[in-house]
Amino acid sequence: MRARAPLRIDLAGGWSDIPPFALNEGGAVVSVAVTPRAHAEMVSDDRGIEVRYRLELPSGAGLGSSASLTVAWLALMRQATRQDVSPAAIAEGACAVASAVGVIGGKQDEYAAAFGGINLFRFTDEVTVEPIAVRGLVERLVVGHSGVSRLSGDIHDAVWGAYQRGDTRVAGVLRELRDVAVHLARVLRSRDSAQIAECIDHNWALQQELHPSVTNGVLERIIDVGRDAGALAAKACGAGGGGCVVFFVPPGGREAVARRLRGAGVTVIDVAADHEGVTIDDAAT
Repeated sequence: MRARAPLRIDLAGGWSDIPPFALNEGGAVVSVAVTPRAHAEMVSDDRGIEVRYRLELPSGAGLGSSASLTVAWLALMRQATRQDVSPAAIAEGACAVASAVGVIGGKQDEYAAAFGGINLFRFTDEVTVEPIAVRGLVERLVVGHSGVSRLSGDIHDAVWGAYQRGDTRVAGVLRELRDVAVHLARVLRSRDSAQIAECIDHNWALQQELHPSVTNGVLERIIDVGRDAGALAAKACGAGGGGCVVFFVPPGGREAVARRLRGAGVTVIDVAADHEGVTIDDAAT
């Protein structure tokens, strides 16, 4: 039996999905599920049952791969024990696993991996999934890996420590990040390229206000290369500090930006839309 789950690109609102902010004030994230994927496989032989894992790209890219692996694994476990394998049940179960092992993070990664597609997720004490019907978006995204290991744990500690101490500046930035996501969902539906780019750039500016280590010279150089090649907007994926940068490009501009990035020594990750979310194959292995 096998299961697979997509990774995700967070276009806006990341950070606002993380408790305690989401519970206190409500968060929102616009997320795009993409391949590459995470895989889990249950194999049985005379020695017993083993679960094997595989990622289609290295971890630490800021694309939610750890959560995708958990979602794939949990889908196998729930299917094997005849539990609810709906996307919501798997996503909530994966979030509970992350919380139990002490992961500091929100729920956007697990929900994107479980549901697939392009969604506005709203986070309070419950999660609301609002699909965004827009075609061709992923074909206008280019993802470049910085080659820098992310420092998400350190960044999270600093940001959430400040929020819990009552830092009004950090709280205000988190509210703006949430609001940018809600606005981006609206402009995606209207297919207004200029406003989409404005939202992504605004989100990146807000990310950088959270903590100085969200950006660095390597990320800025990569963003400059992509913009010089015609990208309309750019931001770091996930918590920032390293990992991947996503670019929003004009129609037909994907290859030009990717080529320029490769020429500058940046690893470009080929991404495609994933509309399925987590899937389970019961076929015997």
